[in-house]
Amino acid sequence: MTKTQFVPEKDPSATLGATRKVMGGGISVGPATHLAEERSRLGELTWSHFEVTQVGSTLGAEISGIDLTTDLSDAVISEIQLALDNYKVIFFRDQDLTSDQHVAFAKRFGDLEIHPFIPSNTGVPELVRFEKTAEVAGYENSWHHDVTWREAPSMGAILHGIELPPVGGDTLFSDMGAAYDGLPDEIKAQIDGLTAEHDFMKSFGHTVPEDRKAETREMFPIVQHPVVITHERTGRELLYVNRNFVNRILGISDEESTALLSYLCDQAATVEYQIRFHWQPHSIAFWDNRAVQHYASSDYWPQRRVMERASIVGSRPR
Repeated sequence: MTKTQFVPEKDPSATLGATRKVMGGGISVGPATHLAEERSRLGELTWSHFEVTQVGSTLGAEISGIDLTTDLSDAVISEIQLALDNYKVIFFRDQDLTSDQHVAFAKRFGDLEIHPFIPSNTGVPELVRFEKTAEVAGYENSWHHDVTWREAPSMGAILHGIELPPVGGDTLFSDMGAAYDGLPDEIKAQIDGLTAEHDFMKSFGHTVPEDRKAETREMFPIVQHPVVITHERTGRELLYVNRNFVNRILGISDEESTALLSYLCDQAATVEYQIRFHWQPHSIAFWDNRAVQHYASSDYWPQRRVMERASIVGSRPR
């Protein structure tokens, strides 16, 4: 499949007309008609090595008929990658992976990151462990891409649900291609060529001891990424700013940056661009960190929730 197969020949907003109108108070309403072409394209895809059930309008698919604990062929791995390219986030059920199997599966898609701030699984440094209890509440309930403060942020992440609360603890994903396509033409023109400043200190600064902040800043300097990036495999244009790590948009005044950044970050919260995944024990979510933002719902305290994540090294966004 070539890049042109991912990108509509015409701008959906031009073909289908304006989608969402801004009402009083800045509230956008109206049908997201620009989603129709992508939804239809995804519905026509066929697969050779597993079954796929599309679960969202422009993102999300559940893959069945495959056992991730086995040594999968290169052809199967290639088709999983193609499914990820198309659906942006894919899900697997009843995959009772050991930590070693989790890492082995993730490594089929590239080298793995070691996160410098979040504790790993004991003995398996490639796995970040999120263990939430009555004493340690979840705090990841904000829309974000992972580690955009890196010069080369993660390509993707594979999250394994190990212990889940009986109610709550869902993860939401939002399609940043749909978010970009849905912007008014004047906003697209305004943000064309702009860059944003990404800084780990915005979310992780409080975890760094005062006497190590200068050293840590040297290791992880502020980086700049385009406000709109082009997906290296699909050619799709993607909105690429998030509240967790972006300080400001460069090249405009502070006041303009604050207003524009708020508006752009709000796009992830548009329900029509989202999917909500309800976890079960040994479910797997594999998302494209460039194409989607995610949000971990922290609605399950004081129940226990244990997850492990492997993150795949990416390239510098362009």
